[in-house]
Amino acid sequence: MLRRLTPSFALAAAVALAAAWTAQAQAPAGDPIRIGYGIAMTGGLAPNGKSALLAQKIWEDDVNAKGGLLGRPVKLLVYDDQTNPATVPGIYTKLLEVDKVELIIGGYGTNVIAPAMPVVMQKNKVFIAVLGLAVNTEFNYPKYFAMIPAGPDPKPAFTKGFFDVAMQQDPKPRTVAIVAADAEFSVNASDGARDNAKAAGLNIVYDKRYPPTTTDFAPIVRAIQATNPDLAVICSYPPDSVGMVRAVNEVGFKPKMIGGGMVGLQATAIKTQLGPLLNGFTNYDFWLPVPKMDFPGVADLMKKYQARAAAEGVDPLGYYMAPWGYAQLQVLQQAVEAVKGFDDEKLANYVRSNTFKTVVGDVKFGAKGEWAESRVLQVQFQNIKGNDVGQFKDISTQVVVAPNTYESGKAIYPYENAKK
Repeated sequence: MLRRLTPSFALAAAVALAAAWTAQAQAPAGDPIRIGYGIAMTGGLAPNGKSALLAQKIWEDDVNAKGGLLGRPVKLLVYDDQTNPATVPGIYTKLLEVDKVELIIGGYGTNVIAPAMPVVMQKNKVFIAVLGLAVNTEFNYPKYFAMIPAGPDPKPAFTKGFFDVAMQQDPKPRTVAIVAADAEFSVNASDGARDNAKAAGLNIVYDKRYPPTTTDFAPIVRAIQATNPDLAVICSYPPDSVGMVRAVNEVGFKPKMIGGGMVGLQATAIKTQLGPLLNGFTNYDFWLPVPKMDFPGVADLMKKYQARAAAEGVDPLGYYMAPWGYAQLQVLQQAVEAVKGFDDEKLANYVRSNTFKTVVGDVKFGAKGEWAESRVLQVQFQNIKGNDVGQFKDISTQVVVAPNTYESGKAIYPYENAKK
């Protein structure tokens, strides 16, 4: 005996059937579009590299849930570059010649992006890399694009806000010390700091590099201290950034401002490790969840990221890397959708000529693939009481002091006052 359907039951069935049809219609089909790259999963850059990778996996999930790219699923093919520049050319050669991926992107960090460039240029591929400083200055490759808000003059951009804040103080500083690791990023950042110092009319009383293998930073800090600078600009990678902060506190070095170009202090693990030792340091950053940087989609991304971070064993907050890893792939996605394919010439022309809507705001590229406008932040650590992670969710411990457009508070000056 057939049972007669009630109107409400029939309506529910119709809705369920329509939803099933819609899901089936949107499900990506065919062979996946493979996007290949190397990124640090081990070595000194691994904490940041793995944080970016989680955000990129979230992008992969989001795109596939919405029907894929050009109606096909996307698949990330990722190799560990081990934070070792020597591994990078082999990774990209394998991706392009053996794996034959449809698209590539750059990994994370200047020191491992630059070694990929000769392979990328030989294969004439579009290459969007994340947080590489002035990589294309020497290569001048027209298909390179930098997902870093350094702007058209990238070397000075990292520390410009540091000097801007310093020169607003009364009395104005007169001298500066500059110290950098003898590695590509740090050298580039210190070149820019030197230009900023000269533009501000400051006397450079110390300007030296140290070997990247350095582990004892107290002698370096004492040598800087002996020159009695008003400002100290440090351009360093994560392991030595930690060593520098510890040495500054151990030696009791108290310039009027210190920081500038220290990679690593943005990572939650390093923030919790150093705790109150960070108070007073003023250093670059690219994004924080301050009201003025609540760009469309970024809150949703960070919610998904933080929900998965513990299981993935990555930075629990993800403020530094997650938005950039996700936005990097948003740019590539929008370009592929616009040109309806993978032709590198068409992709490069589109990326060069258009503005992209991303979780880090509007992105427009300019000369040499850098951002058309700079948006590097300077953030001062203030009022850190201990080593718990919770206080770093409270943005009052990380105050955006430059540029004015994104300012969330005022710098404590001199540095010694922020230590109290």
